[in-house]
Amino acid sequence: MSATKYTGLIRSVIAGLMLWAAWPTSPLTLLIFVAWVPLFFVAENTDSWKNFFGYTYLTMLLWNVLTTWWVAEASVPGGIGAFMANSLLMCIPWIAYYFTKNYFNRVVSGLALIAFWMTYEFIHLNWDLSWPWLSLGNVFAAHPTWVQWYEYTGTAGGSLWVLLSNVLVFNVFMKYQEEGRSAGYFRLAVAWVATLCIPLALSLLAKQNLTLLHNKYNVVAVQPNYDPYNDKFVAGKQEEQLHELISLSQKAIDVNTALVVWPETAVPYIVAEDQLKQNMFLNPLWAFLKSNPNLNLLTGLEGRKQFPTKVSRFAVPLPDGSFVEGYNSAALFDSSGAQIYHKSKLVPGVEVLPGFLSFMAPVFEKFGGTGGGYAADTTEKVLHTSNHIFNISPAVCYESIYGDHLSKFNRQGADLIVVITNDGWWGNTQGYKQHMQYARLRAIESRKWVVRSANTGISCFIDPFGNVIKQLPWNTKGILKQTVAAFVTETFYTKHGDWLSKIITLLTIGFLLLLCYQMIRKKSA
Repeated sequence: MSATKYTGLIRSVIAGLMLWAAWPTSPLTLLIFVAWVPLFFVAENTDSWKNFFGYTYLTMLLWNVLTTWWVAEASVPGGIGAFMANSLLMCIPWIAYYFTKNYFNRVVSGLALIAFWMTYEFIHLNWDLSWPWLSLGNVFAAHPTWVQWYEYTGTAGGSLWVLLSNVLVFNVFMKYQEEGRSAGYFRLAVAWVATLCIPLALSLLAKQNLTLLHNKYNVVAVQPNYDPYNDKFVAGKQEEQLHELISLSQKAIDVNTALVVWPETAVPYIVAEDQLKQNMFLNPLWAFLKSNPNLNLLTGLEGRKQFPTKVSRFAVPLPDGSFVEGYNSAALFDSSGAQIYHKSKLVPGVEVLPGFLSFMAPVFEKFGGTGGGYAADTTEKVLHTSNHIFNISPAVCYESIYGDHLSKFNRQGADLIVVITNDGWWGNTQGYKQHMQYARLRAIESRKWVVRSANTGISCFIDPFGNVIKQLPWNTKGILKQTVAAFVTETFYTKHGDWLSKIITLLTIGFLLLLCYQMIRKKSA
């Protein structure tokens, strides 16, 4: 086979490698501004859409596997399935672009690709098989000084930045090949440089006047460091873990401590959420709060509720004819009781199985997933501390990558974001590092402090500009204490949510209608 026949393959591999190399926590982030260019050349020089699909799928598969291989740490078959399915979905906007370029010039078809890809990201954020880990706007998580303008656009603005850069670079190359150093070539080159520089300049100039509610009180984040496979959920160790969490907390609290945060499922015992006071296992927790009456405790717990009838598809029948729902919950305790929020952005296949895939329940259970799954809250629920100091936006693990979801809590008056997570399932990989970095974007979008308590790390405090102030490293037991200001400022993004993606989605509909019109017109001619 000649070298020319390998060109498409080589270019698709290069694109996949550059996307991976640009992703957090790699220092090669700038590659993202040209990473798609090889795939544009593949589209330009491939005669068959089926061949182009094969090249595109290879690019997406490389990107998924190399960047999120750690997903398979929890389940190898589940990870393989996720890589293959997500790579397939990512091909859809590129196939739409391939057909579009046959009817429009490069600039218009490039703009169409931007619309197609951003619409794909928006849908992937909001359907039952959501997996937005690789949304392009997340690529700047380790560089908050580049994207202070996320307070207006959220990560959709970052996706637009990346895509526009790649479209312009490709057009610069093509214009040079066709016309040399023409006026058109220089105009495109200047447009590309401006595209890179203007957002950076806006970020450096960003000044936010934050409305301060108070800055007197401190928050304590606890990192117990229990191995989720060998220790955390082992029968007989629950009481020991609860006493240790209380002991760690007591070492850090003082008269100005308003809130203590424990990680996801820190209470390693399935509790009936409507009988918390009667649960003897929780007696040490209630005693701790009673001795500190001005303190609030936010912790993860695995809860359940029993019902006389089947209240949802997640309710499981019991031998007595009743039904029980399970929840992955965030509970805000004080000495008198608890407010509870049920995680609503559940991990597909692991915590929830979409209804249209219910016939595959036995397969998911065999691979370590769920056939029923947790039930979820359908509305956002701000947790208000009884000491009237913080109004909390709770994010249970996976939820912290959903900017639009958390913006809804801020519209209800939340002044602090608390992330509770257990990233130990992935081991010492890039997974927990990327997860922590993404939380920095939530701080910028909302201009709120973020408190992060992770079972095995990284626990940290993040200020409203995305700066990590304090952190505990991976695989370390410890506590952090930080004075945290409550800001009640509402940013443009928290006020309007993912407005940019919604506008782009309307443009996509327009592009698709225009494409269909041109295809019908050509066929008729």
